[in-house]
Amino acid sequence: MKCAALVCCVLLLAACSRSEPRPLASCPGLDVGSAVDPILLAFLSRARAAHHLTDDLEGGGDLKAAAEPLERLVAGALPPVSGAELAPEVREVLADTFARLADLHSRQGAFERARKDVQQGLGHAREPNYFHGHLLETAGLIEERQANALETSDPKTAAETRKRAIALLKQAMAVQAAVIERAPKAPSAAASAATPTPAASAR
Repeated sequence: MKCAALVCCVLLLAACSRSEPRPLASCPGLDVGSAVDPILLAFLSRARAAHHLTDDLEGGGDLKAAAEPLERLVAGALPPVSGAELAPEVREVLADTFARLADLHSRQGAFERARKDVQQGLGHAREPNYFHGHLLETAGLIEERQANALETSDPKTAAETRKRAIALLKQAMAVQAAVIERAPKAPSAAASAATPTPAASAR
């Protein structure tokens, strides 16, 4: 699972939204007159590096080693904003990182640890957004994997666990559907064509 790309997107959004003088000068619409918080950029860069390391280690099949860079990331120092409040970019990276940790731990059979990862991630994604929905999806996959592991030894518990998986996956779908429905509606091509531009109106 290649997750470093998502962290790169968060990093780019952070830079573009705050506008940095030089390092991210290729960012579209960058206002070179104001500075990005260098502490926030340092954290986002560290997160990107951690996910790249995990990509490489996961690709080699060592799931335990793959989890270690992410565990160091979430246990490390965080850049505070307005006292104890974390910046939205930081909370999003943490939520996504905990989701990935939950996936890695559950694939090793550490289901209880994976559930704790999900709960910690949800603490950073309390509002119904993509990250909240992704954590619910991951929680469903944890239950599904445990149900598969119990299928032979304890069919009854496996069936109950599978029911929880289905319920969580349905919740994830509902959250993501709401995210999509709340998205700003793009004007239709017909409406755009019917609305004259200022230049057209002046003719």
